Amino acid sequence: MKLVFLYHPVKNLKESLTFYRETLGFEEAWREGNHTVALTLPHSDVRLLIEDEELELSAGGVFLVDSVDTFYKENKERLEFIKEPVDIPPGRYAIYKDNSDNYLRIIDFTNEK
Repeated sequence: MKLVFLYHPVKNLKESLTFYRETLGFEEAWREGNHTVALTLPHSDVRLLIEDEELELSAGGVFLVDSVDTFYKENKERLEFIKEPVDIPPGRYAIYKDNSDNYLRIIDFTNEK
């Protein structure tokens, strides 16, 4: 597992994008539709992912795995998945909770190969 994004749900994507770009100096790396923007963090390979969906979930890490489906199959009996694997543009995505109710997101880039 490798940390690839810090996920921050935001109430207003446009206002948040202005804050992160103009106040903090982050640069936009890419966007997905009108709800998701990735920002480059200075001196880091990790990107900040802001999104105006899943507002009920807390901020947290998004970890790259070889296969979300394999990870899910190997761990579904011992981890509490709150979102089973779903398709997203670069691959697959799922969310589970740790023992302190923190949300851990996993992603693979299987559609980019």
